[in-house]
Amino acid sequence: MAAGLGPTIVSHNICYMKLNSLLDPTQRFSNRVDNYRRYRPGYPPAVIDLIRKTAALNPGAAVADIGSGTGIFTRLLLEAGFDVSAVEPNEPMRQVAEADLGSFPGFHSITAPAERTGLPDHHAGALTAAQSFHWFERDLAQAEFRRILKPDGWVFLIWNERKPRSSTFNRDYQALLASFGENLRVQTEGNKAAVRDFFVPGSYRVDTFDNPHRLDWEQLRGRFLSSSYTPTQDDPRYPSLLARLEEIFRSHEQDGWAEFEQQTSIHMGRL
Repeated sequence: MAAGLGPTIVSHNICYMKLNSLLDPTQRFSNRVDNYRRYRPGYPPAVIDLIRKTAALNPGAAVADIGSGTGIFTRLLLEAGFDVSAVEPNEPMRQVAEADLGSFPGFHSITAPAERTGLPDHHAGALTAAQSFHWFERDLAQAEFRRILKPDGWVFLIWNERKPRSSTFNRDYQALLASFGENLRVQTEGNKAAVRDFFVPGSYRVDTFDNPHRLDWEQLRGRFLSSSYTPTQDDPRYPSLLARLEEIFRSHEQDGWAEFEQQTSIHMGRL
């Protein structure tokens, strides 16, 4: 057990900051947890190898997984033998991770936002944020990451990214998303400078790995509904969007399966 963390399941009484005046991002996935857990794509094992080698981490090394959600990426860190503090403010998502990962001796569940984790100073040799960094208040998160990182520690910001125009299936799916009329949040595309500037000049680099996602109809539907911007069942657009999604699937599936061409991008550096 990592020093200073107390019991395996740790809770901090923290007043969460409302990072968006219209919708608190920490609550955004509360009604999508089951779909998120079951249908979001995983990550290539090569990502863990990259983290281990870049940050020179030995088995048992302390890693903080920030915005850990339902624990999809946390599980890979635990299976690699790291001592992992999974920091997640959303209660339904955190409860799923605790149920799924509580048997790992190196798992520590932390109830906190990225900007105020409650972890000890200079605790972690590496920080990871998989599909979550775009929700953080960046200046505050940067200061917090500096505090909890060891002096030679590394930060890894990780996204699974569809290649929007790489196949007709990807293009049709992207067109469906665009039809919402929503201001879809750009994660890394169009925001690369902000990600790069998060790191110490000269330390930043990006690696990518192919990570195709093969889905049947149920899995595609679940992945679609797991997104924060997807209309819910009480939205009048919901039936027509689901019907169009199924049309797209049926027009591209082969033997009951369709595949997103996507990659995993790892943005890394020091602070």
